[in-house]
Amino acid sequence: MPAWLRSLFKKKDQSKDQVKHERLLQLERIIGLKIDDPSLFLKALRHRSTLANDQYSSHDSYERLEFLGDAVLDLIAAEVLFEKFPTANEGFLTKSRAKLVKGETLAKFSEELGIEELLELGERSEQLTISKSILADVFESIIAAIYITKGYPSAFLFVSKVFEDQVDFQKLVNQVDNFKSALLEFTQAEKMSLPDYKVISESGPGHDKVFEIMVYVDNKELGVGHGRSKKIAEQAAAKVALKTLGVR
Repeated sequence: MPAWLRSLFKKKDQSKDQVKHERLLQLERIIGLKIDDPSLFLKALRHRSTLANDQYSSHDSYERLEFLGDAVLDLIAAEVLFEKFPTANEGFLTKSRAKLVKGETLAKFSEELGIEELLELGERSEQLTISKSILADVFESIIAAIYITKGYPSAFLFVSKVFEDQVDFQKLVNQVDNFKSALLEFTQAEKMSLPDYKVISESGPGHDKVFEIMVYVDNKELGVGHGRSKKIAEQAAAKVALKTLGVR
């Protein structure tokens, strides 16, 4: 939590309504729009860890909004890419959109915009580092709130400006995301053994595990990766292996 917001909580004469008002003002500056429905935008910033508090019901976190925002974001990204690359085929556009709206990219948007500072978390979660997954989800929930209150044109303007400010599209389209496929293609071309991925360790509680995976080629350790799923950890390991082999 940022210092300016923490100071508001510490002041005894500062009401919760005043704290909410400050958060909304900051969010208005970020999205460049007047907020007409404060409760909706506050919900867009509210993590489910707050639901243990009796003042909230089970649907009062950002998760439903994230679902809608995901769909709106996909459409906006498709429209932006369709206009930016007028001769590109469907396959190129589909792959480029996947890179543009992936969780890691959305989390970066949230970080750059300062959205992380405005999140409402449960007491325990406030002590933890906010994950990239949460940052990505909240970016989508804010898009949904804009779409609901202002319509598609306003949502499009917000997202397209973020793209314009933060995305190097030429770098994006040349970016390799499927490191496992790239490693497989390289090993096949070089007549090497196929990559073999093995779980080295698992840590964390069942709902929040972190996997450590090693990739072997020709019985040699070429890279280790970590992630909250085996798939993510394997991709991370493959990325390291490609660097080890001097490919990327």
